Amino acid sequence: MPRLPSALRLAPFVLAALCAAQGVRAQHPPVAQPPVVVGPEVDKAYAQLLASPRIQKLMEAVKADHERAVEDLKALTEIESPPFKEQKRAEAVLARMKALGLTHAKIDAEGNVVGLRKGTGNGPKLLVSAHLDTVFPAGTDVKVREQDGRLHAPGIADDTRGVTVLLSWLKVLNDQKIQTVGDLMFVANVGEEELGNLRGMKAIFRDHLDIDGMVGLEPSGPGAVLILATASHRYEVTFQGPGGHSFGAFGQVPSAIHGMGRAIARIADVRTPSFPKTTFTVGTVGGGTSVNTIAPDARMAIDIRSDDMASLLDAEKKILAAVDEAVAEENRRWNVNTLSASIKLIGDRPGGRTPPDSVIVEAAVRSNAAFGHKTLLRGGSTDANVPISLGVPAIVIGGGGRASGFHSLSESIDMTDAWKGAQNSLATVLGLVGVQGVSPALLPKRAARTK
Repeated sequence: MPRLPSALRLAPFVLAALCAAQGVRAQHPPVAQPPVVVGPEVDKAYAQLLASPRIQKLMEAVKADHERAVEDLKALTEIESPPFKEQKRAEAVLARMKALGLTHAKIDAEGNVVGLRKGTGNGPKLLVSAHLDTVFPAGTDVKVREQDGRLHAPGIADDTRGVTVLLSWLKVLNDQKIQTVGDLMFVANVGEEELGNLRGMKAIFRDHLDIDGMVGLEPSGPGAVLILATASHRYEVTFQGPGGHSFGAFGQVPSAIHGMGRAIARIADVRTPSFPKTTFTVGTVGGGTSVNTIAPDARMAIDIRSDDMASLLDAEKKILAAVDEAVAEENRRWNVNTLSASIKLIGDRPGGRTPPDSVIVEAAVRSNAAFGHKTLLRGGSTDANVPISLGVPAIVIGGGGRASGFHSLSESIDMTDAWKGAQNSLATVLGLVGVQGVSPALLPKRAARTK
């Protein structure tokens, strides 16, 4: 693997189209900024790490484990894992972790599979994670099909591939007897998708206050590094009125559906900045009892996102005000006050940003360069939102394989040479925690947080 100069500079932004072509989850465009500069300490550590015969042998072991990892991917994919129903897959992953040497691994109270691989002591603790849950409901056909050189199944890439990469790392590290300086905390977590609300990762950082950094695995193209955590708030709004016959009660009672319609129209007129990118949508609606009934109830769900918390809160204020104004307008239409709306927060994902000049980002950039990839810094809404919001350095990178069709029944992944991505991301991790007798731990230890 090539040695690179200490003042390594890489352009971290390319066209969004390249992002899509490489299989990066289409949540956010690349983050435009000056090139990341890899400092001499990071460059030296990776030069030592990647030149080591022990680490080169380890990387060959990752390649040799590819076929077994593919079979593991198929088996885990076929254990359905809907939001809030991840237990069966969690049990399967726990059994694998224990068989691979993490004898004290367990499923915690939230449903996360957690195992700690201890370092030599006095090093940092790095969380490496991938999420167990998929977006698909119970009963979805998750049988893996092989066609045109790809594996096809809902959830096979997002994020079952990430989970199997963690297991492959664990196997090769133990088989090759690699002793890290820092601790590696292996986590297959719940609650990343949909209304899981990052519950698994929130529990991890609530219960473990001594984590010094996080590297998450998600479907990503070669060189992609997520550093920006897009914040989001989600609301369920319920409209309630007396209801009545569409003919007999007309003019006497307001309609919950009409009130909701007024709210949606007002929300659609809300203006948000293009930078920082701030978005909203009324994603689902429902209500009413029959075609000839003035609706006594209606409901809608709203998603609000932004790369900046202040911008999110400003948009949220306007949107919630639009609901109140719509209810008042519907009541005025009929000269009553019998329509009301209740608003419930159903999703809260904090946001933030890992500084591009932090060691964890430089490590990923340096590792990417060693494997021949330009770095693409990006953002999105992932498990990394939690540590980033707490000030804990965190990134999300890929584990190899070219995926497409995320969150659809046509999801698939091309596993040709996917081991290269698993090597690249493992190199990033090892540089951060250090390897005894080979390279120092680069990730700084932090003062333990308090509850």
